[in-house]
Amino acid sequence: MSLTLPLVSNSLLPHTPSLTIFSPCDTAFTQSGQPPLSILRLHFSPLSFPLNSLESLSLGAKIPTLFPNHSLTITSTGDDISLNGVKIRDSPVYDDGSLVILGVDRFFDPGFGASGQNLGCSVKVSSDYYSYNEASRVLKSKGYSVMASFLDLQLMAGFKDKTALTIFAPVDEVIKAFLGDLSEYSSMFRKHVVPCKIMWGDLVNFDDGVVLETYLKGFGITVSTSGDNLMLNDQASVNFPDMYHNDWLVIHGLRSILMEPESEYSFLDDGDEF
Repeated sequence: MSLTLPLVSNSLLPHTPSLTIFSPCDTAFTQSGQPPLSILRLHFSPLSFPLNSLESLSLGAKIPTLFPNHSLTITSTGDDISLNGVKIRDSPVYDDGSLVILGVDRFFDPGFGASGQNLGCSVKVSSDYYSYNEASRVLKSKGYSVMASFLDLQLMAGFKDKTALTIFAPVDEVIKAFLGDLSEYSSMFRKHVVPCKIMWGDLVNFDDGVVLETYLKGFGITVSTSGDNLMLNDQASVNFPDMYHNDWLVIHGLRSILMEPESEYSFLDDGDEF
């Protein structure tokens, strides 16, 4: 990136009092080659974002770039912050208060969000209290007893410890019709659980087409809007947002079961190139 900057500084870099450069490592250039100017523009923000400022932003927050009509999205928070699914390195390369350079392991994908890839927002939490008892009681009191029973049956077994979660809970009258063999309970539950905490205020700000990865392998939740309604996989709407939440868990109530969307997307692994 140090060799690229002098070549593009006159045509790319604006005369601004502040700038953040997200600098891909040498390996990214070796694997992908020299990117076009449009891709480079995606790695420059006309604002100064020290690492602690990025860490203070909420999930789904947008960061402006020099690539017209393209912004970067906060896709994980906490100790492992990422933008567009790409991890930001823990220490800044350079920071003088107005110019900030932060290292990234690969190039940002300009199609992120629009193409519907995985949000990749797994977040560790520091809370010592990691129990589902209170959440289960709230679900039972609100007419979501089946999902509460899933919690009580320890269907969370196998989940990573200390991971923030979002649970999309279908109401009892619709989920009971889909319950069959006991062996199906785990997959039914896991496809309604996302490995990060997404409050309603963040969820409604996601771009159409963003896909949330779930704990059921290969099953994603596509976020879209239909009029004033937020839709999940084109057919389920949230009727009870933020029904329950604590510092690591949020539960949203649904009117229907999450089924496969009409259009399916495959998730990108961390090592995939665009």
